[in-house]
Amino acid sequence: MKKITSKLIAGFALAALIAGKSAAQSNTNSLNNNTMENTSIHYRTTKVNGLNIFYREAGKAEAPTILLLHGYPTSSHMFRNLIPILKEKYHVIAPDLPGFGYSDAPDHQSFIYTFDNVAGTVQQFIDQLGLKRFAIYIFDYGAPVGLRIALANPEKITGIISQNGNAYEEGLSHEWNLIQKYWKDPSQVNREALRDFVSEKATWFQYHEGVSDPSLIAPEAYILDQHFLDRPGNIEIQLDLVKDYRTNLALYPKFHEYFKKYQPKALLVWGNKDPYFLPAGACAYQQDLHDTKLKFYDTGHFALETNAKEIGADILEFMATLPR
Repeated sequence: MKKITSKLIAGFALAALIAGKSAAQSNTNSLNNNTMENTSIHYRTTKVNGLNIFYREAGKAEAPTILLLHGYPTSSHMFRNLIPILKEKYHVIAPDLPGFGYSDAPDHQSFIYTFDNVAGTVQQFIDQLGLKRFAIYIFDYGAPVGLRIALANPEKITGIISQNGNAYEEGLSHEWNLIQKYWKDPSQVNREALRDFVSEKATWFQYHEGVSDPSLIAPEAYILDQHFLDRPGNIEIQLDLVKDYRTNLALYPKFHEYFKKYQPKALLVWGNKDPYFLPAGACAYQQDLHDTKLKFYDTGHFALETNAKEIGADILEFMATLPR
């Protein structure tokens, strides 16, 4: 692995920040407003329960909506190649979760970082934007967040797209062993043992493990993620979420009950060499859901980095079958 220098991280991060701000400013230009509304990606921020929540929005507001929920350690930036594919036919919303990306990341003592609280913030975000019906794209941390939203709003969910978004214990690999040890004994010693989880080496591993052609991985993706991970105090935020992840496993039976009762149509698009969420986790959905399409891609955890065009095409085909 090539060492990511702090200077390089800062440079990429600054470039991303400038690009985001510039795009946001340009989108406020009134020239050709109607055309821009239909073709541009807008970078917005809204206040939700005292937090500034950043989100990307594209497509016509009257079109069917897709809510994209990112995972760890990334942000809505992970959808930068997917949104242009989807926005021609659909209304796309992609927020940064609290503690991630350009959304606020308050100190872990002033905001309790649990998946319940993160999902509660997303729920308020949904209500504030007035989203009545939408499909959800769930990935990594976005899976337990999105499935909590589905439990609370079954009438709103038109379909589920799970891209390495685990909901079954069969999907957990040995990479979770040290984390599960922390769940069983949340001592300071076991917490300290997980500090490498947010290191640049671990971030690089998440992006590259299982990828047959590493040249497809854009360096700005994992460098930007690491920039946010390295913010003062962020390591405690991430370790709090790692600790609370055990509550997601406790909710798996309720997620399965939701699947059985409401039978949402599902598209399962999975990197088959994901070091964290195994292919068995994708297959397990079919135990409870009758109407699913399952497709494996020869890639790792961040499948959109290598297969955005193919996944985008599969989503377009899937969305065309959903009720509005």
